[in-house]
Amino acid sequence: MGNSAHPLPTPSTQAGREGLAALLARPAGAVVALDFDGTLADIVPDPEQSRAHPDVVPALSALAPQVAAVAVITGRPADTAVRYGGFAGAPGLDHLVVLGHYGAERWDAATATVHAPAPDPGVEAVRAALPAVLDGADSGIWVEEKGGRAVAVHTRRASDPQAAFEALRAPLGSLAERHGLIVEPGRLVLELRPPGMDKGVALEEYVKETGAEAVLYAGDDLGDLAAYAAVEKLRAEGTAGLLVCSGTGVPELAERADLLLPGPAAVADLLRSIARQITSL
Repeated sequence: MGNSAHPLPTPSTQAGREGLAALLARPAGAVVALDFDGTLADIVPDPEQSRAHPDVVPALSALAPQVAAVAVITGRPADTAVRYGGFAGAPGLDHLVVLGHYGAERWDAATATVHAPAPDPGVEAVRAALPAVLDGADSGIWVEEKGGRAVAVHTRRASDPQAAFEALRAPLGSLAERHGLIVEPGRLVLELRPPGMDKGVALEEYVKETGAEAVLYAGDDLGDLAAYAAVEKLRAEGTAGLLVCSGTGVPELAERADLLLPGPAAVADLLRSIARQITSL
């Protein structure tokens, strides 16, 4: 099936095969939703150096005009994901939506503007308290501020990244709780942010907004589990779904996926192959 250079892979589950078949049969009723870091962009030591894989924008440009909608759902600020993705003004992406901060922010390509609520005061309080909490910790630990809407503590550069990650879970959990925030763990990162929004809520609301009959969701980390759960819930309600996992770094995600891909280059190949398959039908 598909182009010989990039054959369309077969999902390992019946539900996934049905989801892909529904997307191909009725692309005008399908939503393609994608995480950014680790899914469209390779994971790098410095998140500020993260950029979409070179094949991603061409693949999205080929696919987006053929489906109901394409959305990027990320924990990053929406405008940062747009910038690092190179999405603004890209051909075929004039209806792309980027849901940033787990859906708290929304960027629409049609207007090139971000809509967002006021920052949570708890985030500023946590940011101010973090230096004291991290005092004496490994010098490789560093803090990423996310536009006043979240704070992420990274341990990837620590001398023992996993040990530093585990050691910080309890103190950061206590700090978050004191200021009405939650801690979202990821791969060697702990993000402190307001409760009430996650990728599952964002995805479910967007699918309902578009009236989609089928949804593809691709992610790579623990924060994507909520989106996986949303797709599983939508399936139970009659919406076809395909769950794609980028990489094998998070077993909890890989085990629930219908389709396991090695990383962003393969995700871009999948998107382009789907576009070609739709065109050939």
